[in-house]
Amino acid sequence: MEPLTIGQVAREAGVGVETIRFYERKGLIEEPPRRESGYRQYPREAVSRIRFIRRAKELGFTLKEIDELLSLRASPKSRCGDVRERAEAKIDDIEQKIRALQRMKTALEKLTAVCSGRGSVTDCPVLEAMED
Repeated sequence: MEPLTIGQVAREAGVGVETIRFYERKGLIEEPPRRESGYRQYPREAVSRIRFIRRAKELGFTLKEIDELLSLRASPKSRCGDVRERAEAKIDDIEQKIRALQRMKTALEKLTAVCSGRGSVTDCPVLEAMED
């Protein structure tokens, strides 16, 4: 198979060129060899790896966690249970964030309920509550 340019990889993976360079700097994808012209020559597998990274990010995994998942995926000693543990930990993390967001929403609802929306901002109960 013919190698791909960084632009081709970016288009096929649905990311920007700078994203690919960023993933290289973070060690999530290997920097490919270069042609004599200096252009990078990516293997087709780079598209799959970048799509994996993008999907994992969409599920809320951090780049560090994604790196761990990629390491598990590459290791023949890894077990599906290892991946499941990380996914369950991510679920717990997401649930904590949801609870925190719900608390913020409730607090803002209470503040906006006491604000008439009229008058000077110097008397705004929402702003006053943030000063306390």
